[in-house]
Amino acid sequence: MRNRRAALTAIAGTASLALALTACGQNGEGGSKEDSGSAKGGTIGIAMPTKSSERWIADGNNVKKDLESKGFKTKLVYGEDDPDQQVSQIENLITQGVKALIVAAIDNKSLGNVLQQAKDANIPVIAYDRLILGTPNVDYYASFDNEKVGRLQATYIADKLGLSSGKGPFNIELFAGSNDDNNTKYFFNGAMSVLKPYIDSKKLVVRSGQTSLNQVTTLRWDGATAQRRMDDILTKSYKSARVDAVLSPYDGISIGILSALKSDGYGSAGKPLPVLTGQDAELASVKSIIAGQQTQTVYKDTRELAKVASNMVEAVLNGKKPEVNDTKTYDNGAKVVPAYLLQPVSVDKTNYDKVLVAGGYYTAGQLK
Repeated sequence: MRNRRAALTAIAGTASLALALTACGQNGEGGSKEDSGSAKGGTIGIAMPTKSSERWIADGNNVKKDLESKGFKTKLVYGEDDPDQQVSQIENLITQGVKALIVAAIDNKSLGNVLQQAKDANIPVIAYDRLILGTPNVDYYASFDNEKVGRLQATYIADKLGLSSGKGPFNIELFAGSNDDNNTKYFFNGAMSVLKPYIDSKKLVVRSGQTSLNQVTTLRWDGATAQRRMDDILTKSYKSARVDAVLSPYDGISIGILSALKSDGYGSAGKPLPVLTGQDAELASVKSIIAGQQTQTVYKDTRELAKVASNMVEAVLNGKKPEVNDTKTYDNGAKVVPAYLLQPVSVDKTNYDKVLVAGGYYTAGQLK
């Protein structure tokens, strides 16, 4: 781990302690030397993508809460899906003297220059859920097993349609996340590892013909963009056919897809809604699942992800190596970023109460 913190000044003439702390690479306020507990008084910058998704609001609040419970101060900013705004916000956090940065990138390739500024200021950087590409100045990555997210979605579709039992053929359409989010390829590749054999054997038919990642991405994970694309697919490819399943990578996209399907008469008598996946267990989508509309979502406990990120910050600022469980997978083009990956959980109408309510993520009243 590179030494990213300024040296600490001696405390009350305890020269040996000061030397030991300096060797650990800790940083005090404004570059002054403090004891090992001083990291807890520092301010941590948290840069989140947008407030338009309840998921990111929850993430920001969870990270802030966990850091503050450890004795840190925080500055939380949202870039509102504008990469330039996020760069400016991170520059301001660096200027304000934050001790570390936790960044969920809007555009994974736009942060190279500003993260060089962070390095020059000896500020460690934790990539939060979205890997930042093309720069060596990312110290650690906190996320979920992203390929598994896609596999869970695709396996759910295969199981609901009975594909492993030889049923089919069925019509399916594919959606992916934003093309500037590194997670998109992991979600999609994980899903296609399950679905492609069925597509190749004609048990699944993509009537639109749109099967490659660059054909199915959804910029900024935007539900309205997904709705327009689904409208277009239905108009051009399903005049006399029915959609049996839709691979959707995220709940906000799923809601847009669902709106398009309903406008085309799905959900009415004789035209049941297709199997429709999602991700993040957002409140609106969980309610939709309970109502029998969206079929599935992948739950990622952002409370636990916040703990991982804040634990990484605490360890780094106290001269320790954070806990990681993946040192091979996440090559950002400049380095392999050590990561800690949490496990996602598939949720549908059969287990939402056990997973989400009993787990304390939602109350029963919130889901009414």
